[in-house]
Amino acid sequence: MTEQEIVEALQRENDEFKKVYQEHKQLDGLLAEMDKKHYLTPEEEFERKRMQKEKLLKKDKIAELVRVYKRHNNNN
Repeated sequence: MTEQEIVEALQRENDEFKKVYQEHKQLDGLLAEMDKKHYLTPEEEFERKRMQKEKLLKKDKIAELVRVYKRHNNNN
C-alpha cells in the first residue's frame, strides 16, 4: 500500500486523522496567504510563527497515525 493510499484510507476510516489532516491543510492555506504579503506586522509575524509550529505538530501527528496504521496492517 502506498503512502497516498494509506492517507486516503485513514481519511475514510479514522475521524481523528481526518480532523488533523483537514486542520493541517487549512493552516497550509492560511500560511500561503500570509506569504503573499510583502510586509507582516509584528503581530502577524508572531501569528505566522505560531501557525507554522501548529502545522508542524499536525504533520507529526499525521505521520504517527500513518506509522500506527502501517504497523497494524503489517501484523495482520
